[in-house]
Formats: sequence, structure tokens, C-alpha cells
Amino acid sequence: DNTVPFWTVPIYGIIGPMIIMTSIYIKRRNIYDLHHAILVAITAVLTDAIKDGVGRPRPDFFWRCFPDGVPAYDNFTTGVLCHGKASDIKEGHKSFPSGHTSLSFAGLGFLSWYLAGKIKVFDRRGHVAKLCIIFLPLLGAALVAVSRVDDYRHHWQDVCTGGVLGLVVASLCYLQFFPLPSDENGMLHTSFRVTRKTPLS
Repeated sequence: DNTVPFWTVPIYGIIGPMIIMTSIYIKRRNIYDLHHAILVAITAVLTDAIKDGVGRPRPDFFWRCFPDGVPAYDNFTTGVLCHGKASDIKEGHKSFPSGHTSLSFAGLGFLSWYLAGKIKVFDRRGHVAKLCIIFLPLLGAALVAVSRVDDYRHHWQDVCTGGVLGLVVASLCYLQFFPLPSDENGMLHTSFRVTRKTPLS
């Protein structure tokens, strides 16, 4: 069984961050904060495309192919004769990268970026508690990644690649609309930033 069922991924990867950002919106009334996290959904498209393109077998593929534990091969072609459930065999070729991991790091990674800007983590005032707050979502995503290897559903390379993929998408989505958290106006959407035009010399 899956330690983390797939149906829970959208809950903590997308819905959870959206609830937190909506709560911040209610307090700050910044309408631009409400819709950007959904951009991490493109992670799902990228992940599925790579899964179908690579077709790497899962660690438990042997048991998907031979549920009774007895391997069978074609005597002429030496090809494998899987006699397991067709849907299980098809799903068994989708190990790389880990969808659980990529979606977790995309949603929760975006949330870490978002919180870092809103609570001004990098204001150099030495608030260690703020660092703990932004690392909590990443810790949750990491635990999901570890569970996928522990459940024997993915190889370690699958979850590492999924984590990198999710973080890259989260970072691109965040930086497309928000300045770096270390910026003086890091808590504001880019549309609120005022730029001064200097006269031509």
C-alpha cells in the first residue's frame, strides 16, 4: 500500500498552500496572491510526459508482471511473458520521475518561497523561527519523497529528479510574479513595485 495515497497529493500540494495564501489575502487584501500557486499544475504535465517517454520499470515491477512469483519467458524470443493485471503492468512502467515527489515539491516549494517573502525571512534580524517556518513545507515534501522509496514504488533517482523538477517549476512560477524574498519589497507582487524613470543624460 501507499503510505501517501495519490489522492492526497492535490490536497497538501495545491489546496493546502492555496488555503494558506487565501488566509494571507484576507489579511492583506492582495488579489494577485490568489492565483499564482495553481501554475504548479504544469508540473503534472511535465511529469506525465517524462514518465511516458522514459518508461522506467518500478522497483516492484517483477511482482506486477508475475503476481505468483513464477517468471515466464518465451522460449523462442526469450521475451518476458507477463501474466499480471494489464493496468498494473502499464503503471509499473511509470517510475521515472516520481509524481508524488514532483507535485509535493512544486506546491510546497512554492509555499516556502511565498512565506519567505511574506514574513521577511531574510531581513537579517536573526529570527531563526522564521527559517523553521519556511523549511516546514520542504520537510513535508521530503517525507513524501522518502515514503515513495520506502513503499518500494520508486528508485532513489526517481524521487531526486522529481524533487528537482518540482522545485524548478515552483521557483520559476514564484519569481515570474514576485521579487526575491531578500528584496526590500519581497512581500509585494511585482505589479505593486514602483520604478522610477531617470532622465536621459
